[in-house]
This record gives sequence, C-alpha cells and structure tokens, in this order.
Amino acid sequence: MTIESALRLLNRNMIAFDLALGTAAIAAPAATLKVLGHDEPSPDAKHLFRRCGPIWLTFAAAHLVADRRGRPADWQSLAWLRGTEIATDALWSASPAVSRPGGKLGLQLAGIANLGMAAGFAWMSRHR
Repeated sequence: MTIESALRLLNRNMIAFDLALGTAAIAAPAATLKVLGHDEPSPDAKHLFRRCGPIWLTFAAAHLVADRRGRPADWQSLAWLRGTEIATDALWSASPAVSRPGGKLGLQLAGIANLGMAAGFAWMSRHR
C-alpha cells in the first residue's frame, strides 16, 4: 500500500466517521456524549454538543469533495480543516465531565490523529 492509497482510504473512512458523528450529535446528543466518555450531560451541554453536528457534517462533505474531485486545493482545504481540530479534542479531554475510563485518552489521541491527517492531506495537496 502506498502513502497515497493509505491516505485515500483514511479519507474515505473519515467521510463515514464524520457523517455518523454529525448525525448522532444532532439526533441523539446525550447518547453520543456517553459513547465518547462523557457523564450524563446537562441540558445546555446537550444543546451545545448538538450544535457541533453540522460542523462534523461539513467535515464529511469536505472529505467527500477531496475524494471525488481530488484537486490540490481540495486536499489543502481538508488539511486546514483537520488542523483546526488538533487541539479541540485535547482541550475537551480536560473536562471533568469526561470520566469514563479511556475517554480522556481517546480524545487526546484524536488530536494526534487530526495532526497526522492535517500533515497527510497537506502532503496530498503537493504530491498529486
């Protein structure tokens, strides 16, 4: 498997992941937060999390555009978009409401994954 084919596969997987996360955040915010390691959320936390759903659906759309069109600008935009998420999950992991074992680590690893995706998709924008 080449670097390009691995990044393309990762990109396709992120379409599905962000589509599922965005849809779940809108349709069932409390249940989705629980899966992510969050304690029972307050009503305002549920509403705030629900507002993130369209963000993740936008991420899914950006991944789909890069998959279908594959222009350097599409990959660069995707790299930038993923770069905006590098610190957000790590910051969220500091919340005392994330208490499930592995929840904090999972969120911290998500930041590392976003860093890797940002670098990989930036590479795709220059090596296509």
